[in-house]
Amino acid sequence: MNQRTAEEGRQFYEKILELMEEHHRFIASAIPLIASENVPSPAVREALTCDFGNRYAEGWPGERVYAGCKYIDQVELLAIELAKRVYNAEFADVRPISGVVANLAAYTVFASPRDVMMACSIPHGGHISHGKSKIGGTAGAVRGLEVVTYPFNIDDYEIDIDVTKKLVQDLARQGKPPKLFMLGASVFLFPHPVKEICEIAREVDGCVVYDAAHVAGLIAGGKFQDPLREGADAVTMSTHKTLAGPQHGMILSWNKYAEAIKRANFPGLLSNHHLHAVAGVAIALAEALAFYGEYAEQIIRNAKTLAQSLYERGFKVLYERRGFTESHTILVDISEFGDGSAIEKRLEECGIIVNRNLLPYDLKLGRNYMRPGGIRLGVQEVTRLGMKESEMKYIAELFKKALMDGLPAEKLRAEIAEFRAEYQKVHYCFSSLTDAYAYIRIR
Repeated sequence: MNQRTAEEGRQFYEKILELMEEHHRFIASAIPLIASENVPSPAVREALTCDFGNRYAEGWPGERVYAGCKYIDQVELLAIELAKRVYNAEFADVRPISGVVANLAAYTVFASPRDVMMACSIPHGGHISHGKSKIGGTAGAVRGLEVVTYPFNIDDYEIDIDVTKKLVQDLARQGKPPKLFMLGASVFLFPHPVKEICEIAREVDGCVVYDAAHVAGLIAGGKFQDPLREGADAVTMSTHKTLAGPQHGMILSWNKYAEAIKRANFPGLLSNHHLHAVAGVAIALAEALAFYGEYAEQIIRNAKTLAQSLYERGFKVLYERRGFTESHTILVDISEFGDGSAIEKRLEECGIIVNRNLLPYDLKLGRNYMRPGGIRLGVQEVTRLGMKESEMKYIAELFKKALMDGLPAEKLRAEIAEFRAEYQKVHYCFSSLTDAYAYIRIR
């Protein structure tokens, strides 16, 4: 290596590290309202830096392909034990490296290519991993399933059970009965009708899988619904949203499906399974066992308060008749102020981080995902920073200043940074000696 390439390498190295630190400063002074994110505890962050992340442990604990796993095995077994206890599950597999991989494992176990699967459409809250082949969805494009979307009542934001039953009967008469009924959503405002869908599924020998990625922490706290007790055959999830662990995945199910799920994950979908993240999941589950009854309850109170406060200030928050939400998520029609992409950018300039989102009626109005009519808000991260109802009212006022009053972005950004200075610790965890977004140098 000559002197020039060595210097170029150092410049790249220093720039990368500089940008990482800049991100920490940015997020520590902003209001993070992305519904699919959260801040992990310092202990979970510690797990992500440990040597587990440099090791391999293919297979099930005690059945590894690699040596040197005796401590890794013990941690993974604790993660399994905790998952089973937190969710009252007979079986848990903590190896999927994401929620999408967990869903792929479920598709592998409960359906075969060209089988029919039912799921919510994207405008009705569905996730792309449940999607059709023509939109590049995981179920259709990767697993080869024929995805049929549930009939949906957009006025109440719920699956239409009566029309779904008739549709399933029609499909069965055509020789295409659905083999898999997928529940769960990316915009998950209200519990899904698990029991009712299970009854429909049993009539055609279908199985029901519930994607709990967004509401896993709420379920752990006993505050949303209990899909396994309502009849689901399996529950999949990512572990970094309301569960507040690292980015990883998990499957919960019954013992009768255990071997099929284990085989789908390894050797089917996984080699090594990010062992430092498994340790982080174990810690998050221990935190859930100890603290999430209180955490989940505060999340829902905060979501309802923020929704009501925005509504009172003139924002079109959807589903006021149903109390806006029963989860961490809020859906707002902001089309009178601009498209979702423009509003997302304007709010970020002010220090408020949200994401644009399709509304249930957007496609009929000619809108698309790049320029939808809505934004999606989630309160799980600000709740974990210790914010409660009074702070939600203040955040609603910040939205008004940003979108209705036209306050200059730099002025609002300074106000938000000052406000955020008081909320720098993680709550609902065992230890918070390190600030939530402190950048830790170990080089």
